[in-house]
Amino acid sequence: MQTKVHKLLSNFNQTKWKIAFKSILIGVFAGLLTVLYRIGIEYGTEYAGKLYEYLRGHPNYIVLWLLLIAGAGLLIGWFVKLEPMASGSGIPQTEGVLLYGMKMKWYSILAVRYAGGLVCSLFGLSLGREGPSIQIGAAGGKLLSKKLTNTHIEENYLITGGAAAGLSAAFNAPLSGIIFALEEVHRSFSPLILISATTASLTADFVSKNFFGLKPVLHFTATPQLPINLYIWLLPLGVIAGIVGTLMNRSLLGFQSLYSKVPAAFRPCIALLIALPCGIFLPEVLGGGQNLIRLSENAEKGIVFLAVLLLVKLLFTSTSFGSGVPGGIFLPILSVGALAGSIVGLSARNVGVPSQYLADFAVCAMAGVLSASVKAPVTSILLTVEMSGTLVHMLPVAACSFIALFLSDLLKTEPIYEALLERFVESNGSKMLDEEKGGIHEFPVELGSMICRKKISEIAWPEGVLIVGIRRGMKEIIPKGNTIIMPGDYLVIMSPEEQYKDIRMNLEGYCYVTDQLT
Repeated sequence: MQTKVHKLLSNFNQTKWKIAFKSILIGVFAGLLTVLYRIGIEYGTEYAGKLYEYLRGHPNYIVLWLLLIAGAGLLIGWFVKLEPMASGSGIPQTEGVLLYGMKMKWYSILAVRYAGGLVCSLFGLSLGREGPSIQIGAAGGKLLSKKLTNTHIEENYLITGGAAAGLSAAFNAPLSGIIFALEEVHRSFSPLILISATTASLTADFVSKNFFGLKPVLHFTATPQLPINLYIWLLPLGVIAGIVGTLMNRSLLGFQSLYSKVPAAFRPCIALLIALPCGIFLPEVLGGGQNLIRLSENAEKGIVFLAVLLLVKLLFTSTSFGSGVPGGIFLPILSVGALAGSIVGLSARNVGVPSQYLADFAVCAMAGVLSASVKAPVTSILLTVEMSGTLVHMLPVAACSFIALFLSDLLKTEPIYEALLERFVESNGSKMLDEEKGGIHEFPVELGSMICRKKISEIAWPEGVLIVGIRRGMKEIIPKGNTIIMPGDYLVIMSPEEQYKDIRMNLEGYCYVTDQLT
Protein backbone atom coordinates (compact mmCIF):
# COMPACT_ATOMS: atom_id res chain seq x y z
CA MET A 1 0.00 0.00 0.00
CA GLN A 2 2.79 2.43 0.94
CA THR A 3 4.64 1.75 -2.34
CA LYS A 4 1.41 2.44 -4.21
CA VAL A 5 1.04 5.79 -2.42
CA HIS A 6 4.60 6.84 -3.25
CA LYS A 7 4.02 5.94 -6.88
CA LEU A 8 0.87 8.08 -6.86
CA LEU A 9 2.78 11.00 -5.35
CA SER A 10 5.58 10.75 -7.90
CA ASN A 11 3.03 11.17 -10.72
CA PHE A 12 1.34 14.26 -9.32
CA ASN A 13 1.07 16.18 -12.60
CA GLN A 14 -0.44 13.18 -14.36
CA THR A 15 -2.90 12.76 -11.49
CA LYS A 16 -3.82 16.46 -11.63
CA TRP A 17 -4.91 16.30 -15.27
CA LYS A 18 -6.70 13.01 -14.78
CA ILE A 19 -8.73 14.62 -12.00
CA ALA A 20 -9.40 17.65 -14.20
CA PHE A 21 -10.80 15.45 -16.99
CA LYS A 22 -12.90 13.40 -14.58
CA SER A 23 -14.19 16.60 -12.93
CA ILE A 24 -15.45 17.84 -16.29
CA LEU A 25 -17.62 14.73 -16.47
CA ILE A 26 -18.71 15.35 -12.88
CA GLY A 27 -19.57 18.96 -13.79
CA VAL A 28 -21.79 17.90 -16.70
CA PHE A 29 -23.63 15.29 -14.66
CA ALA A 30 -23.98 17.39 -11.48
CA GLY A 31 -25.01 20.40 -13.57
CA LEU A 32 -27.82 18.46 -15.23
CA LEU A 33 -29.01 17.06 -11.89
CA THR A 34 -29.04 20.55 -10.36
CA VAL A 35 -30.80 22.12 -13.34
CA LEU A 36 -33.55 19.50 -13.05
CA TYR A 37 -33.93 20.23 -9.32
CA ARG A 38 -33.88 23.99 -9.87
CA ILE A 39 -36.60 23.84 -12.53
CA GLY A 40 -38.82 21.72 -10.28
CA ILE A 41 -38.40 23.99 -7.26
CA GLU A 42 -39.05 27.17 -9.27
CA TYR A 43 -42.24 25.76 -10.79
CA GLY A 44 -43.35 24.43 -7.42
CA THR A 45 -42.90 27.81 -5.69
CA GLU A 46 -44.69 29.63 -8.52
CA TYR A 47 -47.59 27.18 -8.30
CA ALA A 48 -47.74 27.59 -4.50
CA GLY A 49 -48.31 31.33 -4.92
CA LYS A 50 -51.24 30.66 -7.24
CA LEU A 51 -52.73 28.09 -4.86
CA TYR A 52 -52.63 30.47 -1.89
CA GLU A 53 -54.13 33.23 -4.03
CA TYR A 54 -56.99 30.87 -4.89
CA LEU A 55 -57.47 29.95 -1.21
CA ARG A 56 -57.59 33.65 -0.35
CA GLY A 57 -60.56 34.05 -2.70
CA HIS A 58 -62.15 30.69 -1.82
CA PRO A 59 -61.75 30.16 1.94
CA ASN A 60 -64.14 27.18 1.86
CA TYR A 61 -61.32 25.06 0.45
CA ILE A 62 -59.03 25.69 3.44
CA VAL A 63 -60.43 22.60 5.19
CA LEU A 64 -59.39 20.49 2.20
CA TRP A 65 -56.00 22.20 2.27
CA LEU A 66 -55.56 21.22 5.93
CA LEU A 67 -56.11 17.60 4.95
CA LEU A 68 -53.50 17.98 2.23
CA ILE A 69 -51.11 19.46 4.82
CA ALA A 70 -51.56 16.44 7.06
CA GLY A 71 -50.95 14.00 4.22
CA ALA A 72 -48.01 15.88 2.72
CA GLY A 73 -46.43 16.45 6.14
CA LEU A 74 -46.53 12.76 7.02
CA LEU A 75 -45.17 11.90 3.58
CA ILE A 76 -42.22 14.29 3.99
CA GLY A 77 -41.61 12.92 7.48
CA TRP A 78 -41.46 9.42 6.01
CA PHE A 79 -39.01 10.63 3.34
CA VAL A 80 -36.70 12.10 6.00
CA LYS A 81 -36.92 8.94 8.13
CA LEU A 82 -36.07 6.90 5.05
CA GLU A 83 -32.93 8.98 4.37
CA PRO A 84 -31.85 11.26 7.26
CA MET A 85 -28.87 12.44 5.19
CA ALA A 86 -31.33 14.26 2.90
CA SER A 87 -32.92 16.32 5.69
CA GLY A 88 -32.31 20.02 6.08
CA SER A 89 -29.75 21.87 4.00
CA GLY A 90 -27.48 19.08 2.83
CA ILE A 91 -24.32 21.15 3.25
CA PRO A 92 -23.48 19.85 6.75
CA GLN A 93 -24.06 16.28 5.56
CA THR A 94 -21.79 16.83 2.56
CA GLU A 95 -19.08 18.19 4.86
CA GLY A 96 -19.60 15.15 7.11
CA VAL A 97 -18.97 12.85 4.15
CA LEU A 98 -15.80 14.65 3.07
CA LEU A 99 -14.37 15.40 6.51
CA TYR A 100 -15.54 12.56 8.76
CA GLY A 101 -16.16 9.68 6.39
CA MET A 102 -19.94 9.56 6.75
CA LYS A 103 -21.94 7.35 4.41
CA MET A 104 -23.53 8.79 1.30
CA LYS A 105 -26.20 6.64 -0.37
CA TRP A 106 -26.45 8.66 -3.56
CA TYR A 107 -29.61 6.91 -4.82
CA SER A 108 -31.76 7.54 -1.72
CA ILE A 109 -30.38 11.08 -1.27
CA LEU A 110 -31.33 12.01 -4.84
CA ALA A 111 -34.77 10.40 -4.52
CA VAL A 112 -35.62 12.20 -1.26
CA ARG A 113 -34.13 15.52 -2.39
CA TYR A 114 -36.23 15.60 -5.57
CA ALA A 115 -39.46 14.24 -4.09
CA GLY A 116 -39.25 16.03 -0.73
CA GLY A 117 -38.03 19.29 -2.22
CA LEU A 118 -40.82 19.40 -4.78
CA VAL A 119 -43.52 18.74 -2.16
CA CYS A 120 -42.10 21.45 0.12
CA SER A 121 -42.02 23.94 -2.76
CA LEU A 122 -45.67 23.25 -3.61
CA PHE A 123 -46.59 24.47 -0.12
CA GLY A 124 -44.29 27.51 -0.39
CA LEU A 125 -42.00 26.73 2.55
CA SER A 126 -39.26 29.29 3.11
CA LEU A 127 -36.37 27.19 1.88
CA GLY A 128 -33.56 27.66 -0.62
CA ARG A 129 -32.27 25.43 -3.41
CA GLU A 130 -28.53 25.96 -2.91
CA GLY A 131 -27.80 23.55 -0.03
CA PRO A 132 -29.80 20.71 -1.62
CA SER A 133 -28.11 21.50 -4.95
CA ILE A 134 -24.70 21.15 -3.32
CA GLN A 135 -25.66 17.76 -1.89
CA ILE A 136 -27.25 16.69 -5.17
CA GLY A 137 -24.02 17.60 -6.95
CA ALA A 138 -21.99 15.72 -4.34
CA ALA A 139 -24.25 12.66 -4.74
CA GLY A 140 -23.73 12.85 -8.50
CA GLY A 141 -19.98 13.03 -7.89
CA LYS A 142 -20.22 10.00 -5.62
CA LEU A 143 -22.11 8.04 -8.28
CA LEU A 144 -19.60 8.76 -11.05
CA SER A 145 -16.57 8.38 -8.78
CA LYS A 146 -17.48 4.71 -8.34
CA LYS A 147 -16.91 4.32 -12.08
CA LEU A 148 -13.95 6.70 -12.44
CA THR A 149 -11.65 5.88 -9.51
CA ASN A 150 -10.86 3.29 -6.85
CA THR A 151 -8.95 5.50 -4.37
CA HIS A 152 -10.50 7.26 -1.40
CA ILE A 153 -8.56 10.53 -1.85
CA GLU A 154 -9.55 10.90 -5.51
CA GLU A 155 -13.16 10.02 -4.66
CA ASN A 156 -13.18 12.90 -2.16
CA TYR A 157 -11.85 15.28 -4.85
CA LEU A 158 -14.63 14.24 -7.23
CA ILE A 159 -17.35 14.52 -4.57
CA THR A 160 -15.99 17.98 -3.75
CA GLY A 161 -16.13 18.87 -7.44
CA GLY A 162 -19.74 17.71 -7.58
CA ALA A 163 -20.63 19.86 -4.56
CA ALA A 164 -18.98 22.91 -6.13
CA ALA A 165 -20.80 22.20 -9.39
CA GLY A 166 -24.11 22.06 -7.54
CA LEU A 167 -23.68 25.57 -6.11
CA SER A 168 -22.42 26.85 -9.45
CA ALA A 169 -25.45 25.54 -11.35
CA ALA A 170 -27.93 26.62 -8.63
CA PHE A 171 -26.87 30.27 -8.76
CA ASN A 172 -24.95 30.60 -12.07
CA ALA A 173 -21.99 31.36 -9.81
CA PRO A 174 -18.91 29.28 -10.73
CA LEU A 175 -16.40 31.31 -8.71
CA SER A 176 -18.55 30.95 -5.61
CA GLY A 177 -18.74 27.20 -6.15
CA ILE A 178 -14.95 27.01 -6.33
CA ILE A 179 -14.32 29.16 -3.25
CA PHE A 180 -17.07 27.45 -1.26
CA ALA A 181 -15.32 24.10 -1.73
CA LEU A 182 -12.03 25.59 -0.52
CA GLU A 183 -13.20 27.97 2.21
CA GLU A 184 -16.23 26.26 3.75
CA VAL A 185 -15.82 22.55 3.06
CA HIS A 186 -12.08 21.85 3.18
CA ARG A 187 -10.66 25.04 4.74
CA SER A 188 -7.63 24.65 2.50
CA PHE A 189 -6.32 25.51 -0.95
CA SER A 190 -5.10 22.11 -2.09
CA PRO A 191 -4.11 22.25 -5.80
CA LEU A 192 -6.02 19.05 -6.50
CA ILE A 193 -9.16 20.29 -4.73
CA LEU A 194 -8.82 23.55 -6.66
CA ILE A 195 -8.49 21.71 -9.99
CA SER A 196 -11.50 19.50 -9.28
CA ALA A 197 -13.71 22.32 -7.99
CA THR A 198 -12.73 24.69 -10.81
CA THR A 199 -13.28 22.35 -13.74
CA ALA A 200 -16.54 20.96 -12.30
CA SER A 201 -17.92 24.43 -11.42
CA LEU A 202 -17.14 25.99 -14.80
CA THR A 203 -18.60 23.00 -16.63
CA ALA A 204 -21.78 23.03 -14.50
CA ASP A 205 -22.14 26.79 -15.06
CA PHE A 206 -21.99 26.21 -18.82
CA VAL A 207 -24.67 23.54 -18.52
CA SER A 208 -26.87 25.82 -16.37
CA LYS A 209 -26.54 28.79 -18.72
CA ASN A 210 -27.81 26.66 -21.60
CA PHE A 211 -31.08 26.27 -19.70
CA PHE A 212 -31.46 29.59 -17.85
CA GLY A 213 -29.58 32.02 -20.08
CA LEU A 214 -26.69 34.40 -19.41
CA LYS A 215 -28.42 36.80 -17.00
CA PRO A 216 -27.30 36.65 -13.37
CA VAL A 217 -29.75 35.10 -10.91
CA LEU A 218 -30.40 38.48 -9.28
CA HIS A 219 -30.58 40.93 -12.13
CA PHE A 220 -30.63 44.32 -10.42
CA THR A 221 -31.84 46.98 -12.83
CA ALA A 222 -29.87 49.86 -11.30
CA THR A 223 -26.87 49.48 -9.01
CA PRO A 224 -24.63 52.53 -9.51
CA GLN A 225 -21.21 52.56 -7.92
CA LEU A 226 -21.39 53.77 -4.32
CA PRO A 227 -19.56 57.12 -3.98
CA ILE A 228 -16.62 57.29 -1.57
CA ASN A 229 -18.35 59.92 0.57
CA LEU A 230 -21.15 57.41 1.32
CA TYR A 231 -18.77 54.68 2.54
CA ILE A 232 -19.36 55.92 6.09
CA TRP A 233 -22.76 54.20 5.84
CA LEU A 234 -21.02 50.84 5.52
CA LEU A 235 -20.26 50.89 9.24
CA PRO A 236 -23.89 50.96 10.48
CA LEU A 237 -24.88 48.72 7.56
CA GLY A 238 -22.25 46.14 8.56
CA VAL A 239 -23.31 46.32 12.21
CA ILE A 240 -26.98 45.78 11.32
CA ALA A 241 -26.01 42.91 8.99
CA GLY A 242 -23.96 41.30 11.78
CA ILE A 243 -26.85 41.54 14.22
CA VAL A 244 -29.35 40.15 11.69
CA GLY A 245 -26.98 37.30 10.77
CA THR A 246 -26.56 36.45 14.45
CA LEU A 247 -30.33 36.52 15.02
CA MET A 248 -30.80 34.33 11.96
CA ASN A 249 -28.41 31.69 13.32
CA ARG A 250 -29.86 31.65 16.78
CA SER A 251 -33.40 31.51 15.45
CA LEU A 252 -32.58 28.61 13.10
CA LEU A 253 -30.88 26.61 15.85
CA GLY A 254 -33.47 27.59 18.45
CA PHE A 255 -36.42 26.39 16.41
CA GLN A 256 -34.55 23.22 15.55
CA SER A 257 -34.20 22.59 19.29
CA LEU A 258 -37.91 23.28 19.82
CA TYR A 259 -38.88 20.87 17.06
CA SER A 260 -36.76 18.16 18.70
CA LYS A 261 -39.44 17.95 21.41
CA VAL A 262 -42.07 17.03 18.80
CA PRO A 263 -42.28 13.51 17.29
CA ALA A 264 -40.30 13.53 14.05
CA ALA A 265 -43.23 12.40 11.91
CA PHE A 266 -45.29 15.48 12.82
CA ARG A 267 -42.61 18.18 12.45
CA PRO A 268 -43.20 18.75 8.70
CA CYS A 269 -46.96 19.08 9.37
CA ILE A 270 -46.28 22.00 11.72
CA ALA A 271 -44.07 23.72 9.14
CA LEU A 272 -46.69 23.28 6.41
CA LEU A 273 -49.41 24.57 8.73
CA ILE A 274 -47.39 27.73 9.49
CA ALA A 275 -47.00 28.26 5.73
CA LEU A 276 -50.80 28.58 5.34
CA PRO A 277 -51.32 32.02 6.99
CA CYS A 278 -48.02 33.24 5.50
CA GLY A 279 -49.19 32.28 2.00
CA ILE A 280 -52.63 33.82 2.41
CA PHE A 281 -51.76 37.09 4.17
CA LEU A 282 -48.11 37.73 3.20
CA PRO A 283 -47.31 35.74 0.03
CA GLU A 284 -44.11 37.72 -0.53
CA VAL A 285 -42.34 35.50 2.03
CA LEU A 286 -43.05 32.23 0.21
CA GLY A 287 -40.17 30.22 -1.26
CA GLY A 288 -36.50 31.08 -1.12
CA GLY A 289 -36.99 34.83 -1.27
CA GLN A 290 -35.77 35.85 -4.71
CA ASN A 291 -38.84 38.08 -5.06
CA LEU A 292 -38.00 39.79 -1.74
CA ILE A 293 -34.53 40.64 -3.04
CA ARG A 294 -36.08 42.26 -6.12
CA LEU A 295 -38.52 44.12 -3.89
CA SER A 296 -35.64 45.37 -1.73
CA GLU A 297 -33.94 46.94 -4.75
CA ASN A 298 -36.43 49.81 -4.97
CA ALA A 299 -37.87 49.68 -1.44
CA GLU A 300 -41.12 51.34 -2.48
CA LYS A 301 -43.14 49.71 0.34
CA GLY A 302 -41.75 51.74 3.24
CA ILE A 303 -39.68 50.91 6.32
CA VAL A 304 -42.52 49.45 8.41
CA PHE A 305 -43.64 47.00 5.73
CA LEU A 306 -40.03 45.94 5.01
CA ALA A 307 -39.46 45.39 8.73
CA VAL A 308 -42.57 43.18 8.88
CA LEU A 309 -41.34 41.21 5.88
CA LEU A 310 -37.90 40.80 7.48
CA LEU A 311 -39.30 39.55 10.78
CA VAL A 312 -41.81 37.17 9.17
CA LYS A 313 -39.25 35.87 6.67
CA LEU A 314 -36.73 35.21 9.45
CA LEU A 315 -39.25 33.34 11.60
CA PHE A 316 -40.87 31.54 8.66
CA THR A 317 -37.45 30.35 7.49
CA SER A 318 -36.65 29.13 11.00
CA THR A 319 -39.93 27.21 11.34
CA SER A 320 -39.56 25.71 7.86
CA PHE A 321 -35.92 24.70 8.19
CA GLY A 322 -36.07 23.74 11.85
CA SER A 323 -38.61 21.03 11.09
CA GLY A 324 -35.93 19.06 9.24
CA VAL A 325 -37.65 19.02 5.86
CA PRO A 326 -35.38 18.90 2.78
CA GLY A 327 -34.41 22.48 1.93
CA GLY A 328 -31.64 25.06 2.22
CA ILE A 329 -31.11 28.44 3.86
CA PHE A 330 -28.64 30.30 1.60
CA LEU A 331 -31.27 32.17 -0.40
CA PRO A 332 -33.54 32.93 2.59
CA ILE A 333 -30.50 34.36 4.42
CA LEU A 334 -29.68 36.50 1.39
CA SER A 335 -33.28 37.74 1.18
CA VAL A 336 -33.31 38.68 4.87
CA GLY A 337 -30.02 40.50 4.29
CA ALA A 338 -31.45 42.40 1.33
CA LEU A 339 -34.46 43.50 3.42
CA ALA A 340 -32.18 44.67 6.24
CA GLY A 341 -30.04 46.62 3.77
CA SER A 342 -33.10 48.19 2.20
CA ILE A 343 -34.35 49.34 5.62
CA VAL A 344 -30.96 50.97 6.35
CA GLY A 345 -31.01 52.49 2.85
CA LEU A 346 -34.45 54.04 3.40
CA SER A 347 -33.27 55.44 6.73
CA ALA A 348 -30.24 56.92 4.96
CA ARG A 349 -32.48 58.41 2.27
CA ASN A 350 -34.43 60.23 4.98
CA VAL A 351 -31.26 62.08 5.95
CA GLY A 352 -30.18 62.98 2.43
CA VAL A 353 -28.68 59.91 0.71
CA PRO A 354 -29.89 59.81 -2.94
CA SER A 355 -32.52 57.15 -3.73
CA GLN A 356 -30.52 55.59 -6.56
CA TYR A 357 -28.14 54.01 -4.03
CA LEU A 358 -30.81 51.96 -2.23
CA ALA A 359 -29.91 48.87 -4.27
CA ASP A 360 -26.27 49.20 -3.18
CA PHE A 361 -27.33 49.02 0.46
CA ALA A 362 -29.33 45.85 -0.26
CA VAL A 363 -26.45 44.19 -2.13
CA CYS A 364 -23.91 44.96 0.62
CA ALA A 365 -26.18 43.77 3.42
CA MET A 366 -26.89 40.50 1.59
CA ALA A 367 -23.20 39.65 1.73
CA GLY A 368 -22.90 40.92 5.31
CA VAL A 369 -25.72 38.79 6.72
CA LEU A 370 -24.50 35.69 4.86
CA SER A 371 -20.94 36.29 6.08
CA ALA A 372 -22.10 36.73 9.69
CA SER A 373 -24.19 33.56 9.53
CA VAL A 374 -22.01 31.15 7.56
CA LYS A 375 -18.60 32.63 8.54
CA ALA A 376 -17.34 32.20 4.97
CA PRO A 377 -16.71 35.83 3.96
CA VAL A 378 -14.94 35.23 0.64
CA THR A 379 -17.75 32.96 -0.56
CA SER A 380 -20.32 35.53 0.62
CA ILE A 381 -18.59 38.35 -1.25
CA LEU A 382 -18.16 36.43 -4.50
CA LEU A 383 -21.66 34.95 -4.41
CA THR A 384 -23.23 38.38 -3.98
CA VAL A 385 -21.09 39.88 -6.74
CA GLU A 386 -21.82 37.00 -9.15
CA MET A 387 -25.53 36.92 -8.40
CA SER A 388 -25.89 40.68 -8.90
CA GLY A 389 -23.80 40.55 -12.08
CA THR A 390 -21.44 43.44 -11.38
CA LEU A 391 -17.95 43.87 -9.93
CA VAL A 392 -18.18 47.59 -9.14
CA HIS A 393 -19.45 46.82 -5.62
CA MET A 394 -16.57 44.56 -4.63
CA LEU A 395 -15.00 46.99 -2.13
CA PRO A 396 -18.18 48.09 -0.28
CA VAL A 397 -19.52 44.51 -0.31
CA ALA A 398 -16.25 43.23 1.16
CA ALA A 399 -16.13 45.99 3.78
CA CYS A 400 -19.70 45.30 4.90
CA SER A 401 -19.02 41.55 4.99
CA PHE A 402 -16.00 41.84 7.25
CA ILE A 403 -17.67 44.36 9.58
CA ALA A 404 -20.60 41.96 9.94
CA LEU A 405 -18.23 39.02 10.43
CA PHE A 406 -16.32 40.91 13.12
CA LEU A 407 -19.52 41.74 15.01
CA SER A 408 -20.81 38.18 14.80
CA ASP A 409 -17.49 36.97 16.23
CA LEU A 410 -17.84 39.48 19.08
CA LEU A 411 -21.31 38.08 19.72
CA LYS A 412 -19.82 34.54 19.75
CA THR A 413 -21.99 33.40 16.86
CA GLU A 414 -21.34 29.83 15.79
CA PRO A 415 -20.97 29.24 12.02
CA ILE A 416 -24.36 27.86 11.08
CA TYR A 417 -23.15 24.87 9.06
CA GLU A 418 -20.60 23.84 11.69
CA ALA A 419 -23.31 23.96 14.35
CA LEU A 420 -25.70 21.96 12.16
CA LEU A 421 -23.00 19.38 11.34
CA GLU A 422 -22.19 18.98 15.03
CA ARG A 423 -25.85 18.37 15.83
CA PHE A 424 -26.25 15.95 12.96
CA VAL A 425 -23.16 13.96 13.98
CA GLU A 426 -24.39 13.81 17.59
CA SER A 427 -27.77 12.42 16.59
CA ASN A 428 -26.85 10.31 13.56
CA GLY A 429 -23.08 10.06 13.37
CA SER A 430 -22.57 6.59 14.80
CA LYS A 431 -25.08 5.15 12.32
CA MET A 432 -23.71 7.08 9.35
CA LEU A 433 -20.01 6.28 9.54
CA ASP A 434 -18.67 4.52 6.48
CA GLU A 435 -16.52 1.62 7.62
CA GLU A 436 -14.86 1.53 4.21
CA LYS A 437 -13.57 5.07 4.44
CA GLY A 438 -10.30 4.27 6.14
CA GLY A 439 -6.99 3.88 4.36
CA ILE A 440 -5.42 6.99 2.84
CA HIS A 441 -6.42 10.63 3.33
CA GLU A 442 -4.69 14.02 3.39
CA PHE A 443 -4.54 17.05 5.68
CA PRO A 444 -3.32 20.60 5.05
CA VAL A 445 -0.98 22.07 7.66
CA GLU A 446 -1.96 25.61 8.66
CA LEU A 447 0.52 28.28 9.74
CA GLY A 448 0.46 28.38 13.55
CA SER A 449 -0.82 24.83 14.05
CA MET A 450 0.77 22.65 16.72
CA ILE A 451 2.83 20.56 14.26
CA CYS A 452 3.95 23.44 12.03
CA ARG A 453 7.78 23.69 11.71
CA LYS A 454 8.34 20.56 13.81
CA LYS A 455 10.18 17.38 12.88
CA ILE A 456 8.01 14.33 12.33
CA SER A 457 9.88 12.51 15.10
CA GLU A 458 9.06 15.29 17.60
CA ILE A 459 5.30 14.84 17.28
CA ALA A 460 3.26 12.41 19.36
CA TRP A 461 1.02 11.16 16.56
CA PRO A 462 -2.33 9.51 17.37
CA GLU A 463 -2.18 5.74 17.57
CA GLY A 464 -2.67 4.10 14.19
CA VAL A 465 -1.43 7.07 12.11
CA LEU A 466 1.29 6.54 9.50
CA ILE A 467 2.66 9.51 7.51
CA VAL A 468 3.36 8.08 4.06
CA GLY A 469 3.92 11.27 2.05
CA ILE A 470 4.20 15.05 2.14
CA ARG A 471 3.18 17.25 -0.78
CA ARG A 472 4.87 20.67 -0.76
CA GLY A 473 3.71 22.70 -3.73
CA MET A 474 4.63 20.66 -6.80
CA LYS A 475 7.26 18.70 -4.88
CA GLU A 476 6.56 15.29 -3.33
CA ILE A 477 8.57 14.32 -0.25
CA ILE A 478 9.06 10.88 1.26
CA PRO A 479 8.86 11.59 5.01
CA LYS A 480 11.62 10.70 7.44
CA GLY A 481 11.98 11.26 11.16
CA ASN A 482 14.00 14.45 10.68
CA THR A 483 11.68 15.88 7.98
CA ILE A 484 10.36 19.29 9.10
CA ILE A 485 6.66 19.93 8.49
CA MET A 486 6.16 23.36 6.92
CA PRO A 487 3.02 25.53 6.72
CA GLY A 488 1.11 24.75 3.54
CA ASP A 489 2.29 21.14 3.44
CA TYR A 490 -0.22 18.39 2.72
CA LEU A 491 0.27 15.27 4.80
CA VAL A 492 -0.73 12.01 3.12
CA ILE A 493 -1.77 9.72 5.99
CA MET A 494 -2.65 6.06 6.19
CA SER A 495 -4.88 4.84 9.04
CA PRO A 496 -6.92 1.77 10.00
CA GLU A 497 -10.39 1.82 8.45
CA GLU A 498 -12.24 1.37 11.74
CA GLN A 499 -10.52 4.43 13.29
CA TYR A 500 -11.15 6.85 10.42
CA LYS A 501 -13.45 9.31 12.20
CA ASP A 502 -11.49 9.48 15.47
CA ILE A 503 -8.16 9.91 13.67
CA ARG A 504 -9.62 12.54 11.36
CA MET A 505 -10.92 14.61 14.28
CA ASN A 506 -7.64 14.25 16.20
CA LEU A 507 -5.53 15.29 13.25
CA GLU A 508 -7.62 18.41 12.72
CA GLY A 509 -6.35 19.54 16.12
CA TYR A 510 -2.79 18.85 14.98
CA CYS A 511 -2.95 20.45 11.53
CA TYR A 512 -5.41 23.33 11.98
CA VAL A 513 -5.16 26.47 14.08
CA THR A 514 -7.65 26.15 16.94
CA ASP A 515 -9.08 28.69 19.39
CA GLN A 516 -6.94 27.20 22.14
CA LEU A 517 -3.78 27.86 20.16
CA THR A 518 -4.71 31.40 19.22
